[in-house]
Order: sequence, then C-alpha cells, then structure tokens
Amino acid sequence: AGLVNVDDQVAISASIFSPRRKFTSGPPLAGPTFIPQGTVKSKSNYFVIPNMAYSQRVEGIPLFDVIGLSVSGNGGMNTDYRNVNLDPGPNGVFRAGKSGVNLEQMLIQATVAKQVTSGISVGVGAILARQVIHIKGLGSFTGVPGPSVNPSAVTNQGTDDSWGFGLRFGLEAAVTSNARLGITGTTPMWMSEFDKYAGLFAEQGDFDIPPSLQIGLAVDVTPNVTIMADFKRIWYGYTNSVSNPSTNIFNCTGPGNLAGCLGQTTGAGFGWDDINVYKVGIEARDVAPGLTLRAGYAYSENPIGPRDVMFNILAPGIVKHHIAAGGTYKMSDSLDLEFAALYVPENTVRGFELGIPGANPTNPIELAMKQYEVTFGIVYHLGE
Repeated sequence: AGLVNVDDQVAISASIFSPRRKFTSGPPLAGPTFIPQGTVKSKSNYFVIPNMAYSQRVEGIPLFDVIGLSVSGNGGMNTDYRNVNLDPGPNGVFRAGKSGVNLEQMLIQATVAKQVTSGISVGVGAILARQVIHIKGLGSFTGVPGPSVNPSAVTNQGTDDSWGFGLRFGLEAAVTSNARLGITGTTPMWMSEFDKYAGLFAEQGDFDIPPSLQIGLAVDVTPNVTIMADFKRIWYGYTNSVSNPSTNIFNCTGPGNLAGCLGQTTGAGFGWDDINVYKVGIEARDVAPGLTLRAGYAYSENPIGPRDVMFNILAPGIVKHHIAAGGTYKMSDSLDLEFAALYVPENTVRGFELGIPGANPTNPIELAMKQYEVTFGIVYHLGE
C-alpha cells in the first residue's frame, strides 16, 4: 500500500548473511549416545541473498495508481556438519556421514496499489514462490515400519524444488497529520510437494510457507525524525512438516501404528511453535546533506523448545534479539546508496536426545546460534 508514496524507481541490493550454528552433546547420565559427544560447528558460514524491486506510477487506470515488482530471497542458508566422529561408532552427527539441510526460498511478487481517499491507500500482491532443498546424512532415519514409511525418500536424494503461490494484502492509513498505521497480511504459500523427500516431511513432502500478519505505526516526532513500532505474528503451525512435534515419532512402532512415522500427515516434524515478533525503529533524515540514518531492534520469540532440539540440529532457528543500523546517502538526484548492518547475539536452547531405539534420553543437547549480516544497495530514480 505504501507504494503510492514512492516515485518511479528501481532498487537492487544484496546481503551477505553469516549465521554461526553449533551444538554441544553430552555428557549423558549413563550409557552411550546416538549424537556424538562434544561440540560441533556447522560449516559454510557465508551466504549472499539478493533482492530487487521496481515501481512505476500509471495514468488512466481507475483500479490502481502504481504497479510494482519485487524479487526477494526469503531464505538461503544451510547447515553443514562435516563427517565427525567424536566417540566410538559410525561417523556423522546422525551416524550416517556428513549431514545438513540446504533450503533456499525465492518470492516473486507483482503488486498494485491505490490511494482510495486522502490518507488511505491499499495494495495487493500476487506471489510466485520457489523453494529448493537438499538434505543429507539422515540414513539412520530410514526403514520400514519406522521411522519412515518411505525410506527411499528421506535423505541423500539430491536437490529437489517446489513451486507455489500466495497473496499479500496491505493497508496504510494516516491516523493523524503526523502518524500512519500500516497493516499487511500474507496468506500461506501453497507449495507443491518435495517428492524426493516425501519420506521425511509430513504429508508426503509438503512444505508450505506459513502465513503471517503484521501491524505497524510510524510517528513523525519532528519533520526529520520518525519513530516506528511493529507487531508480527507467524503461524508456523499451519505447516505440519515444520510444526509437528518430533516426539510424534514415538507413535511409529510397527504395522498398524504408523501415524507418527516420517512422511505421514501426523509424522514427526521439527516442532516449531507459532511466534510473535516485536520491532521498534527510528529514522533521522538530513542528518547531513543527503544522509538519512536508521536504527532498529526486534525481539522474536523462539519457535523451538527443549522437546525438539535433536531434530533441530538441522535447523536451529533459535535467535531472539536483532539489532540493526543503516542508512541512505543521496549521491545525485537520480541515485541513492543504501547500507545496513545486523547483529544477532547468540541464543541457546537445551534439551535431550529423543528416546528412540539407539538413542539416550539422558544425553543433553544444547543448540546455539548467532548471526551477522551486511547489506548494500542502490536505488535509481527513473522520473523527475
């Protein structure tokens, strides 16, 4: 909806994203463990995430005032645990060689926006989504009757892709002369299944991108300073492969009792909970000629609890605090340079191995993650 306040422009940026992931296993109260004891760090610590956007005002079309197109990376990182052998037994974090998951998500959004009356604008975007995934090192979770009902589609099947679509809606309203309210909602991205990994993900490879809702307020406290606050809700529970508890695997015990087996609708998943995200920010314009500076902080609830740490060695999305700063420098009437940096301090979650055959439910596992990111971009203004 805010596109009605943007001139004709092209924006291109790229982020260098560096998530640092590790886990520590042991010591158990007694007995051998399934997860090798010690601390293991994920490799492949740097990822490039590109983004671009284009907006164009239109004349003579009553249904909308602006059209926009954006291409953004919604994800693009992995875990990469090399062939470790920290205690006697088969090599690998999951006793099946090198392990990890590589998930990339790209969203292509076509948007139209219209100012419906003074101070109120609306927008709607149609989104084409593509996902790519590659999983390795989970050979210990194959087998019939369990833990998977489709052992040939659990791991080491190469790269698989998934296509889907969704919608995004937005509204921006001037509630006073110096305050604006924004609301945006995104439907689920209804995706095709990952057929090569139908024996791992619930619902035979289903991996829809979950829906979300965001509400924000921006207040101009002076002509050159704006403060902002946002609330966002993400419903991970919509996607069974993400939200089903990993403990569902206890219900995979043999013929006639396969409900919790990997690949089933109620099969074991990563146990991610729905979360809330709270954000505050400030923007100061004309700090120096042509220079705008910004800073922000976001708190995100952790979707992963102690129950599910063993499965989430593969996907330790547990960070909470996000501290960001950046700005824009106007190099000329038609060209802006944009820059930003993000620091996410380390957060940890501690739990135990699942009590499945061969594992040790007295063995503690602690996940840890922190993140760094820098972004550089340009904005080229097409009109006057």
